[in-house]
Amino acid sequence: MKENNKISAKALIPFVIFIALYLITGLILQVRGVEMAFYQLPAPIAVFVAIIAAFFIFEGSIEEKFDTLVAGCGDSNIIIMCLIYLLAGAFSSLAKASGGVDSVVNLGLSFIPSGFLTAGVFLIASFISIATGSSVGTITALGPIAVGLANTSGISLAQMLGALVGGAMFGDNLSIISDTTIAATRSQGCDMKDKFKMNAKIAIPSAILTIILLLVFGAPEVTTSPTDLTYDPLSIIPYLFVLIVALMGVNVFVVLTGAIGLSSALLLIRGTSMIDISQIIWEGFTGMFEIFLLSMLIGGLSRMVAEEGGINWIISKIKIFAKGVRSGELGIGLLVSLADICVANNTVAIIISGPIAKKMSRAFGIDPRRSASLLDTLSCVFQGIIPYSAQVLIAAGFTGGALAPFELVPFFWYQFILGIFALISILAPSKNKE
Repeated sequence: MKENNKISAKALIPFVIFIALYLITGLILQVRGVEMAFYQLPAPIAVFVAIIAAFFIFEGSIEEKFDTLVAGCGDSNIIIMCLIYLLAGAFSSLAKASGGVDSVVNLGLSFIPSGFLTAGVFLIASFISIATGSSVGTITALGPIAVGLANTSGISLAQMLGALVGGAMFGDNLSIISDTTIAATRSQGCDMKDKFKMNAKIAIPSAILTIILLLVFGAPEVTTSPTDLTYDPLSIIPYLFVLIVALMGVNVFVVLTGAIGLSSALLLIRGTSMIDISQIIWEGFTGMFEIFLLSMLIGGLSRMVAEEGGINWIISKIKIFAKGVRSGELGIGLLVSLADICVANNTVAIIISGPIAKKMSRAFGIDPRRSASLLDTLSCVFQGIIPYSAQVLIAAGFTGGALAPFELVPFFWYQFILGIFALISILAPSKNKE
């Protein structure tokens, strides 16, 4: 593809429209007291409006602009990303139907001493989120249990939910099948295994420090043992398969297809018909429709913006202060952080920032694995802190109005520690950085 040297601030107007529409709608609904206010306007609708605006703003014939849009929607990385979304959705749906999440929770609680419940919830949430690739799904599944444990043990409810959200974000950041991982790696052109290793250098020390703090400050006033901790070891096998095989470097399509096969076989053994299994897989596919469509539309819009010189304009401005790898990484981190604060969706933030980050990594000599890691890590930091994110809203919802979302923010220890460690990793002296 011929290098585009065009530079234009005007080209960014459609992106601004998309973010502004998303943000303003959320704020208005929030003021009106609408639940999950920032998630009422479907993101694909917002980006569709932005695309229409691009057709009016950008120069050229309708045919030329349409060709650019379609080329972006059909980019190989976008299509690969979307196919992975479908397979990940199918696996998550099958694993849930087989009782995998409940088994993991009960297995974890069976082995965790009652005096370590807060740290235990963090660890269980971490495993579930890594295995399922969904922080929202993890919080939804484990939330009622976490609230019950807090109420019976005397542990601060806010602290328990803070540990839950922290563990969910840790797992989301490291998961091979998370939509954030898929978006970050495909947009930067690196392998998931390599991005995992990059993330782990920051996330694991952050998690260890968080666990230590939870063990010291999260001890319950009353030791209690949950009842009914039955679990099926077979239901956990597909999760373990995904974790182990993915880290071995096996192609993600093979990993997810194998996991789907294992989960389907498990359901067949238990008497589920093939028709019912196919329906479960289809539910997994349709559950990914929004992010599937959003990725395609954002891909198309990004191509249009890039062709008009919008991405080049951002890079030209960052070059004013960015002199090398370190300042370039700061620019990427700031970009995705602001995007997530605006749209309250870490996957959307990565999809928006990905094309810009890729060009920045080339301009400043940043390893694609590193840029993918920064996109995923810093989007997870802010997604797990802002009180209007889905993760925080759902967690607060389990309190029945006892705690407002912003009251949980001081207890998001992992997210704050992760953000500090990420900043240190950028600023720390290195032979690879200026």
